[in-house]
Amino acid sequence: MEALMSEIQIEIDDAVLADAARMFGTKTHEETINSAVQDVAQRVRRREAFERLGKMGKAGDFDLLLDKRNYRK
Repeated sequence: MEALMSEIQIEIDDAVLADAARMFGTKTHEETINSAVQDVAQRVRRREAFERLGKMGKAGDFDLLLDKRNYRK
């Protein structure tokens, strides 16, 4: 399935873009911006997942695992 693409025109600080390109190892502006946006989306998804796991832990959802006899035979 092919991703939908949007064409937009924005102004970006050249120094920030160059720094991001160095960090991501990208060669073009488009590649750099796509990598940066994807990186942020992935970081947010991971943070949200960790927050859900934290809530599950506080609720005791993993307490069964505290005793190895519950999951090892």
